[in-house]
Amino acid sequence: MVKSLVAVCVSACLLLSLSACTQDKDANTALADDITEQSHTLRIAAAANLSDVLPHIIDSYQADNNSSVQNISGISDIEVTYASSGKLYAQIRAGAPYDIFLSANQDFPAKLADENSASVINENNKLAKPFTYTRGQLALYSVTKPLNDFTPTSLGDVFTSADFTQDSKVAIANPNLAPYGASAKAYLQSQNMYDKLNAQKSLIQSENIGQAFQYAHTGSVDYGFVAQSQLVAIKAKPEQFITLLPASYPAILQDGIIINNTASAAGFTDYLRSKVGQQHFLQAGYLGVQ
Repeated sequence: MVKSLVAVCVSACLLLSLSACTQDKDANTALADDITEQSHTLRIAAAANLSDVLPHIIDSYQADNNSSVQNISGISDIEVTYASSGKLYAQIRAGAPYDIFLSANQDFPAKLADENSASVINENNKLAKPFTYTRGQLALYSVTKPLNDFTPTSLGDVFTSADFTQDSKVAIANPNLAPYGASAKAYLQSQNMYDKLNAQKSLIQSENIGQAFQYAHTGSVDYGFVAQSQLVAIKAKPEQFITLLPASYPAILQDGIIINNTASAAGFTDYLRSKVGQQHFLQAGYLGVQ
């Protein structure tokens, strides 16, 4: 009788233990599922000119986010696709699963916002409004002609100096496609030099600002209108470039837009525009925005 009672008690204990284990397992599974559901990869489509600065911002964001007790972003990883803004815009229109689009201009985010009102994106992925996250700077760059005798206010003298002949070549990005090219053209027009350089076939039009930089950097052309951030990235020597006064050309404002309206996308874009994020842009050769 006593043995039977002991056996019953042992069995009951085993059942209780198994039940507790099962509940713990279920709870752990639910927690894992919850974490998996909340954590995801944040996918960013970024203009090619951000390839130098954005990795630093992402590292800083992840370091700050991981150390914060208020980490609610649920980001397991951040993936960035760099390409021309026009190409990324086309991918988004075709349904590419990006969470954020960081353009090199204001036009493409504005187009996406307008098209959203025409139901280009489905109801669950409504687009937010575009926001300005940085402002580019324009510079004249040469690896063959010293520019240390010129100042930003006398930049026009470069193209009338003895070093500049009718065989000299100047690269600018396509003004119809690239904001840096459009600003370079506007600057030359304001100095009454665009038509003259164009008439003597001195202007070499590149596909984008990256190609304009390569033309100048390799010495394929004598001068190139490039992004200041490109010069900061390569640590160009002071005599190799002149930074144009920002007031002398149309502002190169870069806008972004949230494609997948989630807390993680909002959190990262807020960080871009925060004091810390703007400091990264300033160090990389951009101008801050409020």
